[in-house]
Amino acid sequence: MDTLRLLDLVAIAASALIVVLLPVECWRYRRQSRLDREHVLEMLASASPFVPTVLMAPLVTAFIAALWGGAARLAPWSIPTTGWTALLALLAVDFLYYWDHRAAHRVRLIWAVAHSVHHSSPLYNQAVGLRVSFVDGFTSPWFYLPAILVGFDPLLVAGAFGVILAYQQWLHTETVGKLPWLDGWLNTPSNHRVHHGVQAPYIDRNYGAVLMLWDRLFGTYAAEDEPVRYGLTEPLASRHPLRVHAAEAVKLWHDLHRAPCWRDRVQMLVSPP
Repeated sequence: MDTLRLLDLVAIAASALIVVLLPVECWRYRRQSRLDREHVLEMLASASPFVPTVLMAPLVTAFIAALWGGAARLAPWSIPTTGWTALLALLAVDFLYYWDHRAAHRVRLIWAVAHSVHHSSPLYNQAVGLRVSFVDGFTSPWFYLPAILVGFDPLLVAGAFGVILAYQQWLHTETVGKLPWLDGWLNTPSNHRVHHGVQAPYIDRNYGAVLMLWDRLFGTYAAEDEPVRYGLTEPLASRHPLRVHAAEAVKLWHDLHRAPCWRDRVQMLVSPP
């Protein structure tokens, strides 16, 4: 089996964990008498962004192919795709994802038009893993150009990116508690719950995809020390698909409109939300 095919199979298998974990979560909610109408509607609201993501997939794919294909033509050499270089590509993409994810939280424009969608649910379950804006497909690929410019095959970078995204599906659950032998160095449900928390000690923490190494190196790691409250610091208070997708973008638009000059508007776009 070739390396790229293996990466695809790993990504598919990791993504398929939702088929196992979501029923377990629903059973757990039912036992806790939490599987009520409000809870179900919130889960459906989390799934709603998945629809435009699927519809926009051909356009996003074409954009990434053009961007990464152009970058590959600028690379001074080509790194052959083998098992070992695939591991290096996974490590490189995981590192670049850290900065992609960190920028999505620290640059208001990216946060407002894309990443805030993922964080807007007051619940935390497998459905939240589907709560991703299609706009990510146009903002995120730029961060992985260094991996292609150093010579990795764009298809290998895409395969590695697919693996680290798929890995994160299982993290969106409260069913799995702390895993002390893993929490320190790998992204786990406990670490990712912290990332979704709105308490002050948890905000802007645990950006890593698979490894917590980068968070430890750059001072953004935090352990789960208290029960997590989820959502946005200013709660969304709506399940309407358009509100789920556009609430923060609309807020940014109004703030830009009220800004007194262009310098303030530019600063508002690049400053933290």
